[in-house]
Amino acid sequence: GKAFGLLKARQERRLAEINREFLCDQKYSDEENLVEKLAAFKEKYMEFDLNNEGEIDLMSLKRMMEKLGVPKTHLEMKKMISEVTGGVSDTISYRDFVNMMLGKRSAVLKLVMMFEGKANESSPKPVGPPPERDIASLP
Repeated sequence: GKAFGLLKARQERRLAEINREFLCDQKYSDEENLVEKLAAFKEKYMEFDLNNEGEIDLMSLKRMMEKLGVPKTHLEMKKMISEVTGGVSDTISYRDFVNMMLGKRSAVLKLVMMFEGKANESSPKPVGPPPERDIASLP
């Protein structure tokens, strides 16, 4: 419980620091809504970095793809990771992830993430507890 909270907080700070680097980078100065995009990327990355080590590994990517409704084979996922990292790593770092999402190249993972974002916009998920129901309203 408490250790997990500390891990999450440390990761949050590390990702926020990387976001600041992107905000200061002249290469992205003309990017529209950069602050909002980076906040969304950080949230999405933290959701799928299951071991909170700052890297999305093969199993995290597998769960992410399944959750997005597009399960992939082991080989397809290895190819996706290689595409994002340029073949130098077996895991996706947050910096690689942001570069991919802001980059001009259309990596498969980027397309899936963008599709998932559009799907969420069209049908907002209800928040909070479900409404109370009585026995008569049950099917």
